[in-house]
Amino acid sequence: MPLTIFSDKVRFRYKSKNWQYQFDEIKELGLLKKKKKYFLENGAFIAVTAATYYCMLFSNLMDLYYIIPAILCYALIIAARFGNKDEFVYFVLVKDIYQNEIRTRIANKDRALVGKQIDYYLDLQFERSVKRTA
Repeated sequence: MPLTIFSDKVRFRYKSKNWQYQFDEIKELGLLKKKKKYFLENGAFIAVTAATYYCMLFSNLMDLYYIIPAILCYALIIAARFGNKDEFVYFVLVKDIYQNEIRTRIANKDRALVGKQIDYYLDLQFERSVKRTA
């Protein structure tokens, strides 16, 4: 379990990332979801399109011989883009009272477990604040 919650502290261990805080030191703890960016695939698509247009307008290739390599390149780009089904990247975000921020990338398969653990932490934090004010 990546997030271990004790009575007075919170410990996180995931792959090579480790941190530990007291309950009162954590200002914000949450799961951050970012959409993936496809700069490489989009750049390759633009490059293949530019090369195809160049061949079409400025070269002496006969009978559309440049179309077959262009279609093969488009197929490879599409396979690279849609071969990975993960659309989002997830991070555990921790902000403490000392103005430090820690972002730890987690795998998509561990997102549900870490999300439940963070929800449990937030419930405990809420109960502690209610007891303090009551």
